[in-house]
Amino acid sequence: MSTHAQHHPPVTVTVLGLGPMGRALAGAFLDAGFTTTVWNRAPGRGAELAARGAHAAGSARDAVAASTLTVVCVVNYDASDAILRDEKVTAALKGRIVVNLSADTPARARDTAVWAERHGIRYLDGAIMTPAPSIGTKDAVFLHSGPREVYDEYRPVLAALGGTHTHLGEEAGRAAAYDIALLDIFWTAMGGYAHALAVARAEGISGRELAPFAQGIAAIFPPLFETFAGDADDGTYSGEINPITSAASTMTHVVHASEEHGVDASLMRVIEGQARRVIGLGHGGDGFIRVTDLLARR
Repeated sequence: MSTHAQHHPPVTVTVLGLGPMGRALAGAFLDAGFTTTVWNRAPGRGAELAARGAHAAGSARDAVAASTLTVVCVVNYDASDAILRDEKVTAALKGRIVVNLSADTPARARDTAVWAERHGIRYLDGAIMTPAPSIGTKDAVFLHSGPREVYDEYRPVLAALGGTHTHLGEEAGRAAAYDIALLDIFWTAMGGYAHALAVARAEGISGRELAPFAQGIAAIFPPLFETFAGDADDGTYSGEINPITSAASTMTHVVHASEEHGVDASLMRVIEGQARRVIGLGHGGDGFIRVTDLLARR
């Protein structure tokens, strides 16, 4: 039984959405000893959780009415809105807590927070930055935004999900904004890696042969992230180590080598084009991260 459950009035939990992540969240609450209710729009996904002691609700309204805290984990805010803004569900949620861990844009998070306040629902927005197998372990990473007093009150319950939890501020869109920025890093990096594997294969290099060296490249990033964050915040954009003129030349090599093999180089062409535009604006001596300003130009 969780420490929170032992020393505070019992908290009951509902999880809406039983995809892989939702099932992992519900399982972690069960493992921590919380009375847990589950519901999914498509029936049948809660059988394993029910066998472990979860209560399978027959409707979303019954699910949210069963618990102090409702955690939502569905594909996006179209899906969460379709559940939460049903008038019967909304009425049942009045005075209760909703933590929405679905992924969407900061604007959608802000809109949902306004809706919740209008209907007397205490609301936290959130983002999960690690895959489902991490839930309940030290490796899980959760971001939260919304009223601090709600976060502080329910932080011991959320601790059942494992890992680290960070409250990023009271502005409801903050967690989603971090999520979008971090996903941007992840998916553009994955796009680059997929392209690198295609080029390497065309040159007779297997993915397994390349992987150790790719990991070496990845290890360069953490200190660069710190340095370039300072450059972007302060407007310094130092090109002392590698000016963008030199960077653009290496990008051209990637484009040419790719296209010689018929490998689509459109992603690198976009990045090279951005670098060339920065040079054309007279910033050839600056570092690559000067592109940040270019992307924000109106």
